[in-house]
Formats: sequence, C-alpha cells, structure tokens
Amino acid sequence: MTLNLDLTGSVVLVTGGVRGVGRGITRAFRAAGATVVTCARRAPEEQPPDVEFHSCDVRDPEQAKGLIDTVRERHGRLDVLVNNAGGAPYALAAEASPKFHGKIVELNLLAPLQLAQYAAAVMREQDGGGSILMIASVSGTRPSPGTAAYGAAKAGVDSLAGSLAVEWAPKVRVNAIDVGLVRTEQSRLHYGGEDGIAAVGRTVPLGRLADPDEVGNCAVFLASPLASYVTGARLLVHGGGEVPAFLAASTVNQKESE
Repeated sequence: MTLNLDLTGSVVLVTGGVRGVGRGITRAFRAAGATVVTCARRAPEEQPPDVEFHSCDVRDPEQAKGLIDTVRERHGRLDVLVNNAGGAPYALAAEASPKFHGKIVELNLLAPLQLAQYAAAVMREQDGGGSILMIASVSGTRPSPGTAAYGAAKAGVDSLAGSLAVEWAPKVRVNAIDVGLVRTEQSRLHYGGEDGIAAVGRTVPLGRLADPDEVGNCAVFLASPLASYVTGARLLVHGGGEVPAFLAASTVNQKESE
C-alpha cells in the first residue's frame, strides 16, 4: 500500500481558519496540496494569496448555507469540512447570563451541526463522498471551570460526530479531534508571559503546549486516504493529557527516596 497524504485536487473548508488552531489547520492542508477555503466573521489582516476567504457568521443558518453553496459553485465540489470555529471567554457559570450560555452553545455545537448538514448534502451527491472533522476539546471530557457551557458544548460535539458518522456512512466520514492545550496568539492572555506558558506546559506529559500545525497534521491524516476506514472516532491530541495532581501532592515517593 502506498502511504498517501497528497490532497491535491481536494477542496477543503476550514471555519475559523485564519488564526490560532484554525490557521495551523489551514497551513497543513495547504502543505498537503489541497485547495483551502476559510471563513470568519472578520477578514484577517494577512491572508496567503492562495487561500480563499469568505466573511461568514457560522451561527447564522442562512450565512452558513450560503458559504457551502458558494464553495460548491466556485470549485464544483467540497471534499473536507473542518468545523473549527468556536471558543468562549472566561465566565463563571453562576454569574453568566442565560443569553451568554446560549450564544456559547450556539457557536460551539449548533453551528457545527448546521454546517455539517449543508456540507454532507453536497458530499453525498459527489463521487468519493467526503470527510467532516469536528474540532472538539479536552474541555468536553474533563471539568471546565470558567467555561462550563463551552465544555458541555464540546462534549456534545464528540457525541455529534459519532452519531453523524453512523447516519451518513458510507459516503461521508465524520470524526472528532479532541484538542488539548495549544500555543497560539492568545496564550499570553490565558496563561501569562513565557514563564506562565512554560509552567502550564509542565503540567502536560510531553512537557509543552502543542503547536497549531501539529493539530493540523492530525486533521490532514483523518481527511486523507490513510484514514479511509476511520469514522465516528475521537482522536486525542493533548500531549498525554494532564499529569495527575495527586502525584505532586503525594509524599510517599519523597519519603521512600530519603
């Protein structure tokens, strides 16, 4: 069998693909030879000339459908949808308003579902079908204090990927990538300066935060022929997760070494 990560000729849509993890995903698909389309609510200050950008609020069903229709009209097909757009500001659950919680769930769960519906309708009609990737988070599988609604929505994304994989097989493969801590433009806001980023990195078994391109490489794999028998899966991209806090708190090993 030939190992093939060449996606030349494939058309890929990466939502929120202009910054952070999304930009790493965009770079990875470009490197694999794909035609990449991105979207965000606002145009980025800088954009590679070979990446097509559309302004779109993915929470709006009409704009979302219009985006999918535009991609199909311009390129004749849609092979991969990467549902990456999402996020949430820090807010304690007891203090956040119902409207705030609703907007977070809308962006991180309902918007990916709507886009997946529109994309799958295109993919199921074309030769070769297609692949849908849900960018989920470790926040969906562990406590997420300060971003409770976000964590709950990401847990829903994991469940959604499994259900859609069954409903839309065999033409459309649907998988989730559960992303851990990633070093992006916003890392300083979340963790502080270099010392804070390094300290947070030490809580990860691999000893550092991920690079966005590393998430992108995993997305390319799942969208490629190498993953042709993978659907309904959750790929953990979290550097081993988190070192259990009890290991640092325990005094047993220290006593034994004295």
